[in-house]
Formats: sequence, structure tokens, C-alpha cells
Amino acid sequence: MFKKIIFSGLILTVAAVMISCQGNRTKIESSAVNSVTNDTMKELVDKYVSVKLTSDISHLTDNEKEMLRLLFKAADLIDDIFWMQNFGDKEQLLSSIESNYAREFAEINYGPWDELDGLKSFIGGYGEKPAGANFYPVDMTKEEFEAFEDPNKTSQYTLIRRAENGALQSVWYHEAYNDQINQAADLLKKASELAGDPEFANYLALRAEALLTDQYQASDMAWLDVKNNNVDLVIGPIENYADNLYGYKAAHESYILIKDREWSEKLSRYAAFLPQLQKELPVDPVYKQETPGSDADLNAYDVVYYAGDCNKAGKTIAINLPNDEEVQLAKGTRKLQLKNAMKAKFDHILVPIAEKLISADQQKYITFDAFFSNTMFHEVAHGMGIKNTITGEGTVRHALQAQYSAIEEGKADILGLYLVTRLHEMGEFTDTDLMDNYVTFMAGIFRSVRFGAASAHGKANMVRFNFFSERNAFTKNEDGTYSIDIENMKTASKELTQLILKIQGDGDMEAAIKLLEEKGVIPAELQTDLDKLNEAGIPVDIEFDQGPQMLGL
Repeated sequence: MFKKIIFSGLILTVAAVMISCQGNRTKIESSAVNSVTNDTMKELVDKYVSVKLTSDISHLTDNEKEMLRLLFKAADLIDDIFWMQNFGDKEQLLSSIESNYAREFAEINYGPWDELDGLKSFIGGYGEKPAGANFYPVDMTKEEFEAFEDPNKTSQYTLIRRAENGALQSVWYHEAYNDQINQAADLLKKASELAGDPEFANYLALRAEALLTDQYQASDMAWLDVKNNNVDLVIGPIENYADNLYGYKAAHESYILIKDREWSEKLSRYAAFLPQLQKELPVDPVYKQETPGSDADLNAYDVVYYAGDCNKAGKTIAINLPNDEEVQLAKGTRKLQLKNAMKAKFDHILVPIAEKLISADQQKYITFDAFFSNTMFHEVAHGMGIKNTITGEGTVRHALQAQYSAIEEGKADILGLYLVTRLHEMGEFTDTDLMDNYVTFMAGIFRSVRFGAASAHGKANMVRFNFFSERNAFTKNEDGTYSIDIENMKTASKELTQLILKIQGDGDMEAAIKLLEEKGVIPAELQTDLDKLNEAGIPVDIEFDQGPQMLGL
């Protein structure tokens, strides 16, 4: 059993407005909370392999090391906010759990629901997880929300709460989480004074202001100018995965990163190809009429801290940000490859999966370089395609609502494979054999679908698996392993790319729902294969020993 390292140990005083924004979570009797057995909970905890998050920081200046200490504290405050967004009162939940393993599993999932197993409650008395997590009142109906007249209700940065008279009201994040936000902003301002890189210092100062105002565009723009820093930080309300009701609300998270300069130099050259690759997408011109900003970069990092949404259950191993469509079109995105976390998943999870499910003659094509490049171009693909519908319904995100995340992840996966293929054909990407990328991609489906069909990534992987199956992109062998047919997989990948980009461009909610409902499910035969992985004790994902002490700070 691992121990999750929490560096500050702070218990924060919550302002009155904070208490009103906790939501309507009902307190559960301790007998219900503690109805699970310790052995059962140990099995759940053991689904995660413990990994130490560390990096060589000997090249950092004293000021940069002091800055890191401040960033760890800020990230911890962001972690507290996400607990409130995903569940509610963290201390009330954890203090009510007697089993050490159950408490640990609740910390992994930021609540009493198993995020990688269909959101099943593993603690008695809590029932189903609300689709809107804790962003909306748990008793709110969709009809009530639609009738609620407030232009801020669909903002990514507001909670929906009930006023004293029971009516709905929008509450800005910086008001709801005033105590934590003020402390985090103050830490970022102090950190900006220690940053050796002027662009990074400017970003930290602007991000502090963004936290205080919920106006993030200026700091997003400034972050895209950060090129030469040794330390990097992602912080704030970022992704919409936790809101499964509408997909509107962004959840708080933070990553602290140390740049791997050697690997970053290898990657930087591919950013220049993005405008050309956008023009060559295999879709009608109307679905690729937007031009992604060319001021984008690819870099590799050691991640040394995850906090909040990104630390919940299945861990992110690459980042493509900002998500703001206007920023993406104006300047592009930054694509951050989290090399140490990626290597941990490859070694502890992907390779053992391949040994069980990939045919013996194709296992030689499972390589870390292919896994790295597939993941990298997945993130590249997020910035491509189309961000605004061609039907005048606004952004794809708002048109597809709760279906957006699964469709967008599906696009990034399949379009990423297309980009790798196209660059191979152009003679520009020669780091791997193309067969490596395709076989490793297939093994990656088995890895990611274990996140559960309830997650955006899980649904996206199942759509791809079932689509590939229908088009004979792979065969199931008598010994239970899989072999890919690279030419059929190329054709299937192109067809699925075309389908998803059309759904996004049309803002076609009905087609998105149909695709996810029909193909975003796990066939019985595949479930049997996944059960074999569980029986073999192969971890589902990773969990971290992390904190400033892991860096000697």
C-alpha cells in the first residue's frame, strides 16, 4: 500500500459564501459508510501502482527552487477546490471512513465513486454520482436549468446554486472559493518575483489575476509566449470532464513541471507542420476552414506534482492547452508531454497488457518511442479540425454539450494516428517504424478502455475498437491475442476521422449520441479479455508519491 504525500497539512477556514456553495450532499450514517470490507478495498487500491514523481533539479537556481515551494502550496489549494467541485466536504467524508484502504481509495477518486469502474459507489449510502458532480444542485432538473434566465449559467467558471428562496443562481468560482483563490493568487504573485524567465514571470502574475477574476484569456495568451523556462505550471479551472450533465463547467487542477530540454529540442520541429497538416485533413474543405495558430510548441517534461482534476483516478500523461477556442485560433496551443509519467504507464501497464493480448509475432512493435509519439500527436490533434460549428450554433463544445468530451477525445486519438502516418509518408517523422505506432496504438486501446466506459476516454476507445472491428482492422487469434492489419487500420482510421470531424463541424448532437450509444460500449468478448488483465494483477493506472520532499525541497 502506498501513502499519498500531502505537503502542507493545512486545514483551511472556509468563508460563508464557500459554505453556501458546497452543494446539497447529504451526510451519511457511519454504519453505511463503513459497510465495505478492508480486503475488498485493498483489491481496489491495488488497481493502482505507486510511482515516485521526481526530477533532477540540480540545474535550477536558488530562486527557482524557492519558487517551486510556492507553486506546490498553490497547487495544494487548487486540490482543495476540486474536492468541493467533484464531491463536497472532503474532511467530512474521509473522517467518517474507518478502513484505511477505503479512505485511500476515496482520496484517489476524490469521492466515494470508482471513477474507473462506471462510477460505482464503493462506500454504502451515497448512491449514484450526480451527473453534474457538485457544480449544480443535486435536485436541479434540466427543465429548471433551461428555464433559468442568466447569461452566466453556461460559463465554464460559475457554479449553479440555490438562493435562500430556492431559485437558481450563478456564483463565480472566485467568489465561491474566495479563501483558497486569494491564497493561491498571492502565492503566484510571489512566485512571479522569483521566476528567472521574464515570460514565465508575466504568466504567473497574469494567472494570479485570472484566478481572482475568472477572466483567463490574457493569461492563456501569455502562457503561449513561455518558451525558455526551466519550470512550468498549469493551474486553474481547465477541463470539462467532471461535468457529465452539460459539459459546461471547468474543474480546477494543477501540474508542476520540469522541462526536459533534450527531448524538447527533438520535438520542436514538428510544430511548423501544423498549418499544412490542417489543410491536408481528409475531409471536405468546410470542415477544415479554420487555421490553427502557428505559434505553438511541443515540449517534454518531468511532471512533479498533480493536483485536483488531473490527479483523480486515471492520470493524464500529456497536455494540450489552452482550451479557449479563440486563443487556439489566434496563437495555437502548447503540447506538453509528461515523459516520466508516460514511461511509468508504458512499463507498468502497456507492456504487460501487450504480453497478454498482442500476438507474439507483433509484440516486437510495442515500443516506448511509438507510445510517446502516439500520445504527442494525440495532443497535437486536439488543436486541429474545427472549433466552431459550420451551422452557426457556436462552438463545438457548446453544441455537443455532455457528448463533447468523448467525441473530442475520440477525434484526438484517431486524428493523432493519421498525423503520425502522414508525417511518415512525408519523410518527416522517422523516429519509429510505422508498424510500431499502429501495434502500440492497438495495445493502447486495451489500456485506456480499462478507464471504464463511463469516462470520456473510455467511450472514445470503445468507439474506436468497435469501428476497427467492423472494418477488420484486427483479427482475434485462437490463443486469445490480437493481430492488426495495418492497411485495414489505415483505412478505418481515415473513415473514423472523417466521421468525427463531420459530427463536430455540424454540431450534430443526435449523431454524437448515436455514435457513442451504439459503439461506445464494451462487447462481452472484450470484457472477458479485460477481466484476464485484472486477474493477472496488471494495474489499471498509476498513483503518486509526490510533493516537494520528493525533490529534496
